[in-house]
Amino acid sequence: MRSESPVLPRRPGDDPGLVDRFARRAVDLRVSLTERCNLRCTYCMPAEGLPVIPSDALMTAEEIDRLVGLAAGTLGVRKVRFTGGEPLLRADLVDIVRRCSAHDVELSITTNAIGLANRAQALADAGLRRVNVSLDTVDPDVFAEVTRRPFLDRVLEGIAAAADAGLGVKVNAVLLRGVNDHLAVDLLAWCLERGHELRFIEQMPLDPGHAWDGATMVTAEETRALLGEHYRLEPDEAPRDGAPAERYRVSTPAGEPLGTVGVIASITESFCADCTRTRLTAEGHVRSCLFSDDEVDLLGPLRAGADDDVLLDTWRQAMWAKPRDHGDDADGIVHPARGMSAIGG
Repeated sequence: MRSESPVLPRRPGDDPGLVDRFARRAVDLRVSLTERCNLRCTYCMPAEGLPVIPSDALMTAEEIDRLVGLAAGTLGVRKVRFTGGEPLLRADLVDIVRRCSAHDVELSITTNAIGLANRAQALADAGLRRVNVSLDTVDPDVFAEVTRRPFLDRVLEGIAAAADAGLGVKVNAVLLRGVNDHLAVDLLAWCLERGHELRFIEQMPLDPGHAWDGATMVTAEETRALLGEHYRLEPDEAPRDGAPAERYRVSTPAGEPLGTVGVIASITESFCADCTRTRLTAEGHVRSCLFSDDEVDLLGPLRAGADDDVLLDTWRQAMWAKPRDHGDDADGIVHPARGMSAIGG
């Protein structure tokens, strides 16, 4: 796969939305709130963490509100998910959610759920609708090995509190060969029992140390095979509608329905052609593709006094330049300079 030439055709001036030259439309906005995290997952962050972004370089609650308002009110964005790093580390997270809930968008966060037990109800009351919890195993020893922290109990308490607060709960898991892949069935059973939708995500080359090796990645095909040894999986007939996960109905070998599971095959079964996402980094930069190093600054112009039309046109042009797909290295996959925690998932 190769990205297209930087020489772009003219963007249609009569379309107010976030369209690109491949007829894709971004309606799902991911907003990173911080690069900081209280875990050190081996596939995401180095043991010592990442360099800290100065607080005055991060978007404030007011600035996030303004940009989300433009995205929802003019650019056609329908869903907003706050990411990180760990968004719960923002002391003003409830305020951010409350402000953005005034716009006509569905709000969610991606979180490790540490500290969620104390804030789930306040977030739900502020307008949050769902949490996507990163959880690779419910085995405490393996959890500590993957995250370099013995905090599984706090994560499980946070998930339970979110459910009690009426928030939808999805669980995101990355399988690591020889580490937690043998526990995939156990994690699915745990989620099915509690009514949480589990989504297995192929490990992506988004570690800041660039140690990712596709040869050791547990593929979507392997994941389905692992689950198929214990469950019957059938493709879900509901439209995917640009969602990254391919969903499957899960039942017992005898056919008793149990729930659903998703598989996100970002590497081996790329869904770039149907991508509906746009991203803002914690510093207020538009990142049209997770795997692209191209970023366009919105926060600088905003702080310099740019009016809405300037910000909107800048964002539209950034999306118009979105690459066709996420490959342009010799191995077919881009290795971004910034890791996932710095970009925002």
